Amino acid sequence: MSAAQAALKCGDSLELSVDADGIATLRMDVPGRSMNLVTIAFGRQLSAAVERIAADPAIRGVVLSSGKADFMAGGDIHGMVANFDKLGDAATVYREIARPVSELLRRMETCGKPFVAAINGSALGGGFELALACHYRVVADLPRLILALPEVTIGLIPGAGGSQRLPRLIGIEAALPLLLKGTRLSPAAALKLGAVDAVVPAEQLLDAAKTWLLQTGNQQQPWDQKNYRIPGGAGFFDARITRQYNAGATALTVGNQHNLPSQIALLSAVARGTAVPIDAGLRIEAREFTRLIRSPVSRNLMRTQFVSKGECDKLAHRPAGIEAANLGVIGVIGAGLMGAGIAQVCAAAGLEVVMLDATLERAEAGKQRIADAFGKRIAKGTLDAAKSAAALARITLADAYQALAHCDLVVEAVFEDRAVKAEVFRKLAAVLKPTAIIASNTSALPIQQLAASVAQPAQFVGLHFFSPVDRMPLVEVISGAQTSARTLAHALDFIKRLRKTPILVKDAPGFFTTRVIIAHLFESVGMVGDGISPVLIDNLARQAGFAIGPLALMDDLTLDLTYHAHCKRRDEAGSAWREPYGFPVFENFVMRLDRKGRRYGAGFYDYVDGKRQPWSGLAQIYPADGTHTQPTHDDIKQRLLYIQALEAARAYEEGVITSAGEGDVGSVLGIGFPAHTGGVFSLIDTVGVAEFVAACECLADRYGERFRPSAWLKARAQAGQRFYPAAA
Repeated sequence: MSAAQAALKCGDSLELSVDADGIATLRMDVPGRSMNLVTIAFGRQLSAAVERIAADPAIRGVVLSSGKADFMAGGDIHGMVANFDKLGDAATVYREIARPVSELLRRMETCGKPFVAAINGSALGGGFELALACHYRVVADLPRLILALPEVTIGLIPGAGGSQRLPRLIGIEAALPLLLKGTRLSPAAALKLGAVDAVVPAEQLLDAAKTWLLQTGNQQQPWDQKNYRIPGGAGFFDARITRQYNAGATALTVGNQHNLPSQIALLSAVARGTAVPIDAGLRIEAREFTRLIRSPVSRNLMRTQFVSKGECDKLAHRPAGIEAANLGVIGVIGAGLMGAGIAQVCAAAGLEVVMLDATLERAEAGKQRIADAFGKRIAKGTLDAAKSAAALARITLADAYQALAHCDLVVEAVFEDRAVKAEVFRKLAAVLKPTAIIASNTSALPIQQLAASVAQPAQFVGLHFFSPVDRMPLVEVISGAQTSARTLAHALDFIKRLRKTPILVKDAPGFFTTRVIIAHLFESVGMVGDGISPVLIDNLARQAGFAIGPLALMDDLTLDLTYHAHCKRRDEAGSAWREPYGFPVFENFVMRLDRKGRRYGAGFYDYVDGKRQPWSGLAQIYPADGTHTQPTHDDIKQRLLYIQALEAARAYEEGVITSAGEGDVGSVLGIGFPAHTGGVFSLIDTVGVAEFVAACECLADRYGERFRPSAWLKARAQAGQRFYPAAA
């Protein structure tokens, strides 16, 4: 190609043009995608373009740009998940998946022509790796633009040189926190670290890239120059860095690298890869990448955290053919912790809010709680003071129901008591306009029973927010027997407006997430009654991947709330009541031992000066006296995981949850099921349905019938029917 020649298509994803100065522009625009992705086809086309550029003496340098709003999003995660079952052996994966892109980018940076990445929008994962392989990086100064290597959050490591080039560029000590946490960098932060070379106004981006090529045009990366040394030193030969990141890796994996092996693999790739020349380092990275991508951990993380969550965020299960909701004013009844939290996220999303409580003083206290939360974010630099003021201005306070008359949707967030809620709905019905939606923020009370208190049950829906509302991303959207498709669709629109992730759940006691987490909590409490130490139970839970042990969690939540809620269910159920395993232990702690949780200074643990410590008197109350079968450590971990997965399967069987993807998203985002498993249904599939059923049968024989699988689940196991069908 000669200078000033017309643009030339390089396949369907790339376009190459050369100006009169010999500066080529290679424009990326992957068809049929909202963002550029590193696909197999894209890799082949980029390889051909690089060879064409290298062979053309008229080309002095190349500006790599994007035809989309963002630079590049990285790898095709949907494609990786879909093809997981088709992956070959390690040698095949290394040769056909791990090495080609890495070798391509290495060829690009050593082909003899300087490349500039003109980063017009976010560059993530493989997109940022592509930029790092360029000889110069200039970034548009845009607030929305982020740069990151987040592969570790989906169970992988950078596979196209990111774990080798970033440490060589900015030093190991600066690079490791970004790689281990997938930290998102703004243009200014990336410039300060040295990860990019210039930040310019968006309209000057291409000119700045071309200017560097004309004035400098260095065609060698720093690590390819003679006498180059990595800033701060190569490998982990610095004892301080070694200690720091050995400790960090232990904390990240809770001492169990099988949970999240990507952090350990990343540390290995950086330590070993930076101690040798970059070509050898790239091979080390590729081997670690190969090992990880063949692990079910990466598949589970990608499928749940990216694919399934993405479908929920896009409202894939929204009733079709219903116009989008036009929500102007939202009412919130109750200004306590939950009500104020809901009002906060509504106002932050740009919605007008009327927050009502029994008195204006209570409503004002709720608004002050919101102001305090905003203040903490302002102090941390994560919220603009003007945006905080605008959000607070959108919240109107009230103590009379008439103030809710013009609301389009009202969320009730009062005490979890059916009679209290019924009185709220009675008052609300007297003032609310006929088209408005009424939503109850209940975690367990049946929606159909609550809907009996309203005049139009078709416009009644459950919206189960999680605490703290501003930080928890999930909302359960619960449809009652009479909830209309329009109400359901508009409720989903509302949750999307709040930038939260909804899952659809059918009405049943405890819905989905509550019944699953309750099974976990009762199992742990029952083990205490069998003479097993709370410290042991909680430590093994953390080893299994839970962020906090169940007994420490119960102490933080307070035991009396759970106990009294189940007493109400017992009274309502009458002769149909089936006492859960562990309920007598709850009763003993709350009613006789007066150990109700952390707030009271005593629960499963003692609290001295606010610090949690073992309760020495527990062994006298519940001794390990041989009366009960004492489980192994593996049994305890299995019981804590499998009781939840089994309860989730029962909910699936009953039609409470109809999508394995939504169930996995709900269990991970809502109740902290270990992320590395992918969620409750991914756990069953990973273990194998037949193997899971067999393990539950053994647990039932040893520890009780609550572990006995249903005939439905046994039939699935016999038929080899997974919750996620195998790829065709």
